[in-house]
Amino acid sequence: MTSLDQRSQILLKTLVEHYIAEGQPVGSRALSRYSGLQLSPATVRNVMSDLEELGFITSPHTSAGRIPTALGYRFFVDSLLTVQPLGLGQLQELKGQIQPGEPQRVISAASQLLSGLTHFAGVVVSPRQDALKIRQIEFVSLSDTRILLILVTTAGDVQNRILFTKRGYSPSELVTAANYLNQHFAGFAFHEIRHRIQDELKQLRSDMTELMSAAVEAGSEVLEETQSTYVISGETNLLDAEDLSSNMARLRDLFKLFEQKTGLMQLLDISNRAQGVQIFIGGESGLSPLDDCSVVTAPYEVDGQLVGSIGVIGPTRMAYERVIPIVDVTARLLTSALSGQN
Repeated sequence: MTSLDQRSQILLKTLVEHYIAEGQPVGSRALSRYSGLQLSPATVRNVMSDLEELGFITSPHTSAGRIPTALGYRFFVDSLLTVQPLGLGQLQELKGQIQPGEPQRVISAASQLLSGLTHFAGVVVSPRQDALKIRQIEFVSLSDTRILLILVTTAGDVQNRILFTKRGYSPSELVTAANYLNQHFAGFAFHEIRHRIQDELKQLRSDMTELMSAAVEAGSEVLEETQSTYVISGETNLLDAEDLSSNMARLRDLFKLFEQKTGLMQLLDISNRAQGVQIFIGGESGLSPLDDCSVVTAPYEVDGQLVGSIGVIGPTRMAYERVIPIVDVTARLLTSALSGQN
């Protein structure tokens, strides 16, 4: 990253903050007035010229003022930004809305809160099912050859699947099979169970093997069917963002991206592998519909394991000092709620 002297940093910080607040190109007179530096407009113009040469700011063709580029925002976020902690009211609102409960409801609530607090689009990736572990397995007899398999994951998701068996099982056999699986495999993901169970079942009575193998296969299928997806809220807020709504073609591409999901999932998966808040500004996302947008993301956990991520999508001209702590705190509260903590 290019280093800037203190004077240039102060002027760049002032310009970015002023542009985020007002949405208008910032001229040298305004900068000399707001920066707190005792500099003449001529000196400010010289510094702005240097910043433009370095690619931090640019001049829209209709104006003598300057606006930040993606590179300017990046330097601002990395080196100049002062993050504002959330106010007590906002913190209480977040805590009140994200309480332990049914996972999909908690995830939807988090997505809507992100959108409501930032007035942009809020997105939450549901837990990666291959990372989820089994908390409990139960069998319930429905008829002679039909058995209801009940799976409870560590995130609190409950999945049901009907198994068709070649013979009937007594209630005590079903309890024995469930106890065996819970005792040996609770805390494991299904792909781990599949590897381990083949050897172990050889040592069991063969009449129980059919039921347990069917349970593991059905469980794997259930989780494959519910592979990672995301919940997005407040996309229509982006229609109110002047910087985006002025380019309808780009906005259409953005809404297509939300519908197709694959590209955005890949971006959000990157943040799953990182610690803390990450910010993708403009072209850094590698997705052209997001060239005029910033994406602020953070991963969340279930029982100590990273399973998904949350994010806010808005124009590059966003109040980063507000959005970053909202995303950070929401990720922490989601971790607590899905891990069953208060």
